[in-house]
Amino acid sequence: MKPEINETFLSGLGRLCESPQASGITAARDAPGMSRIGAHFFGKAYSPHRHDTYSLGITVSGVQTFSYRGVSRFSTPGNLIILHPDELHDGGAGTEDGLVYRMLYLEPSALRQALGNDASPLPFVANPVISDEKLKQALLIALADLETDMDDLATSQLLADIADGLTRHATGKATPRTTLNHQGTEAARAYLNANLQRAVTSADLEAASGMDRFTLARHFRALYATSPHRYLIMRRLEKARQLMLDGMPLTETAFATGFADQSHFTRQFKKAYGMTPGVWNSLTSVA
Repeated sequence: MKPEINETFLSGLGRLCESPQASGITAARDAPGMSRIGAHFFGKAYSPHRHDTYSLGITVSGVQTFSYRGVSRFSTPGNLIILHPDELHDGGAGTEDGLVYRMLYLEPSALRQALGNDASPLPFVANPVISDEKLKQALLIALADLETDMDDLATSQLLADIADGLTRHATGKATPRTTLNHQGTEAARAYLNANLQRAVTSADLEAASGMDRFTLARHFRALYATSPHRYLIMRRLEKARQLMLDGMPLTETAFATGFADQSHFTRQFKKAYGMTPGVWNSLTSVA
């Protein structure tokens, strides 16, 4: 009989992976536009950092503490956490009992497809800790089993549920921006994805998008909540994480993902994930 996927089930999974006074991350294999992790920590886990993705999580056990938009926040078991792209935050356990949580990181480009209106701004949820039973159930299905890849139908349903949930809690009314050049901006994003290992110039993106670099910068941020440069860095780092999970040494990983050297790679990794690649490597295993 298949177990019911709820907070109790997730909590049981958390206890199985947790050892006393130890910390660790379990990473699912990344899917296009999406990654999933389960983590358990004692004390402070992450220094201030920022992603270019939405961070959507569930606190499984313990008290999850973090600073976000200049305010100290906390989440208790069963609460949802929603962090907007490019917002600085840290994170850790709020009590000596430690923290278990699961998190889904979603690229704005994947969410935009599910929103159904390319001209609308991305939804911004001002309160990073919320209760929403429908959205929670959708995330529980995606986060309960990190060992199994999500199939196409499950992913489509999840994206639709996330789009609906974020829209329900978004601050203000979405105002259409009909002047945004979605086709040209998407062409620039595709060019960045195809050229992770080489130095990409503004002239390259102008040629790919058909827009001047300044217009492209404004449209890219409006549509994807980050800059073309940061988007390129984050995709390189995502590839680097996969290579590290496959056992590639850090020096080779830095070279294989287009960074100048290991020092440059380390600085960018810590900015994005709040810890060095060496620490992340020691904590993380594949589901």
